[in-house]
Amino acid sequence: MKVIVTENKIQGGAKAFEIFEKGIKNGAKVLGLATGSTPETLYQNWVESDLNCSDLISINLDEYVGLKPDNPQSYHYFMQKHLFDKKPFKKTYVPDGMTEDVKSFCKEYDQIIKDNPIDIQLLGIGRNGHIAFNEPGTPFTSTTHEVKLTENTIKANSRFFDNIDEVPKSAICMGIANIMSAKKIVLMAFGEKKAHAIKEMLEGEISEEVPATILQKHPDVTVICDEAAAQELDDKYKN
Repeated sequence: MKVIVTENKIQGGAKAFEIFEKGIKNGAKVLGLATGSTPETLYQNWVESDLNCSDLISINLDEYVGLKPDNPQSYHYFMQKHLFDKKPFKKTYVPDGMTEDVKSFCKEYDQIIKDNPIDIQLLGIGRNGHIAFNEPGTPFTSTTHEVKLTENTIKANSRFFDNIDEVPKSAICMGIANIMSAKKIVLMAFGEKKAHAIKEMLEGEISEEVPATILQKHPDVTVICDEAAAQELDDKYKN
């Protein structure tokens, strides 16, 4: 894995955008996208650029179960606000958190990914090493599925809601096998609270107890982290 250490998340977002822009200009058409506070600086650079997205397809990692697309805390809403309203794509896919048949929908989403192989997949990482909502113990062979969120993840997400009782308890999420099928992966991490997870991902034993460690087996991964998130890494990773 290639590791890029930046001074802060502003520079990290700019560096991530450079990678996506270069990939798109070199023919990438299908992008796997993520939500949350981590990629906001990437999307800000994207919106401020002159990059034409009208020929691109996006497939998002996940969505909360039970939230309508117009709910301000839904990932549909996030993507519209931070990217799609300003940079329209040819086609965008975000899991349907209001589906009445989650299992059938997950199969349909797997087919969408199969029909549109992802050129560049964007990821964040949780403090416990989760990628998307794939929590510790998720099989590396998993495909799109419903995830019961852990107490720690619910607590971490509660900052986006008025109170913790409003935080959804499950989500529809791409599986680890879906993520690993992408041709290229870009993972972003900022802040000292992500430092241990980054160290485990890069230097730890590959284990389903730390889902992100599977990325060691992917042929093309770039990790972008700020100095705080990189503070526990061996000096060989720091440039």
